[in-house]
Amino acid sequence: MLPIVLPSKVQPTLKILLIMLPLFQTTTGLSTEETLQRIVSTLANKNDEIHNFIDMLNHTIKNVQINSSNAISELDEEFDGLYSVLDEMKGSMTNTIQQEEASKIQALQDQLSQCNDALESSEELLELAVQSLDIKDHEEFLKVENMMCIRQMLVFVSAGNILCITVLDLANLAEILQTARQIKDRVTMASAFRISLKPKVSDSMSHLMVDFTLERRMLQAVKFLPVPKAPEIDLAACLVADNCITVAWRMPEEDSRVDHFILEYKKTNFDGLPRVKDEQRWELIDYIKATEYTLSGLKFDTKYMNLRVQACNKAVAGEYSDPVTLETKAFVFSLDSTSSHLNLKVEDTYVEWDPTGGKGQEKIKGKENKSSGQNPLLKSNRRSSTLSPKRTSISSRSSARGSRDRFIGESYTVLGDTAIESGQHYWEVRVQKDCKSYSVGVTYRNLGKFDQLGKTNSSWCIHINNWLQTTFSAKHNNKTKILDIPVPDRIGVYCDFDGGHLAFYNANSKELLHTFRTKFTQPLLPGFMIWCGGLTVNTGLQVPSPVKTLQKNENGLSGSTNSLNNIA
Repeated sequence: MLPIVLPSKVQPTLKILLIMLPLFQTTTGLSTEETLQRIVSTLANKNDEIHNFIDMLNHTIKNVQINSSNAISELDEEFDGLYSVLDEMKGSMTNTIQQEEASKIQALQDQLSQCNDALESSEELLELAVQSLDIKDHEEFLKVENMMCIRQMLVFVSAGNILCITVLDLANLAEILQTARQIKDRVTMASAFRISLKPKVSDSMSHLMVDFTLERRMLQAVKFLPVPKAPEIDLAACLVADNCITVAWRMPEEDSRVDHFILEYKKTNFDGLPRVKDEQRWELIDYIKATEYTLSGLKFDTKYMNLRVQACNKAVAGEYSDPVTLETKAFVFSLDSTSSHLNLKVEDTYVEWDPTGGKGQEKIKGKENKSSGQNPLLKSNRRSSTLSPKRTSISSRSSARGSRDRFIGESYTVLGDTAIESGQHYWEVRVQKDCKSYSVGVTYRNLGKFDQLGKTNSSWCIHINNWLQTTFSAKHNNKTKILDIPVPDRIGVYCDFDGGHLAFYNANSKELLHTFRTKFTQPLLPGFMIWCGGLTVNTGLQVPSPVKTLQKNENGLSGSTNSLNNIA
């Protein structure tokens, strides 16, 4: 055995553990080697957790830097937007003031022009009137009056008044004087007397003044958005059942501004804190209004599920809750293509009858060939024998099973690649409608390559034959029991290894079809036989609650009439 070399940082801790080794050994009753192995394993797991935590801290530091940079960029954008709005408002309001200024100035200038015209006319009339008043001679007065009349006429003509006087007729001086008297009367109606001496518009612009006192206070009160606190997941209220996960949470304190929640989850094979370097990504459920949510229709193909919750208001999302890890235990397996019959085309959890798959294979007659050599024709087989990296092929488990030959002859069989050694498990099978013949069941690993399911004392199955007429039966140890019930399109298989129960159900209605009762003495493998058709296996399923209830009721019956083991 090679010596274990541990890092220098771990050695002091290991020394302490070695000092406590005798006490631990006395308490547990284990041997020294087993005790040391357990201590080293515990320490290695702890170191793995610390490494994961260090990765998480580094990842968090990086995210803080990135998020801070993003926050500053968003802050700049918000202020730039605010500046843009203020600039736009300033331009609009300035334009309004300028338009008001131009309008008032135009009105005042028009009024000023009218006043100037009226003033000029009044001054001329006033000058002639003064001159006429200074003349004492009556004849001269008439001349001046006549001249005053002519001037007044010219003034009215210049003002737009139309007078029908073209030639001054001296012979009709009396009429002209009469006209002059009339014009003189009009002096009293001069525009100077009619013009308003009040400005049409005011010089005040107070109606266009602004007061941003309130807005300034509002801007000064601007703060960062109120971020909701992180919710708290109620682990005791969480439930994992029927391939559903119900998650419940609560807020640490009442927050009426919370609008909705975001639930994130991801599958993992590690217990404890989520792995930063985990290949799985967080799946997201958004806009959850309640403080509880059920994830349904899940396939439990990993050991655990990480979950976290985030509260959101109308503007921003808050911190994530502390993540929780829930166990998602279920039976997961694929079909073993390395030992399946060559007339079967196997792909992960799907198997299909392929009548051309066995061409070129040498026909084997007589006794079973026990040679361990591999048929060279298998290399040219189109089916892939590569299994999922998460699962170990049963052909590689030499200590538990050893390598086996392919099924041949009329044993059109394929087995699952994972054995059942304890516990309760459940899986389902969906068969093509035109399938002529198929069997679903379990078997020990010692099923011979010529053997068929249900025809040996180490295999149990239900068999459906749709050739000519449909027959539905249960088989074990080459004994058959006809089942007088409709054949469902989906079959559920329940196996309680420790309790010695193998039950078949209608997967849709959860109606019990048949139960085998026995004592399993060896690990079991799921087994399937297919001819002229295909079927799909659905794994990663928990035992449904209705099945658990029915099994409890079935366990209360000491003797079942539908068990071949009891009548064999």
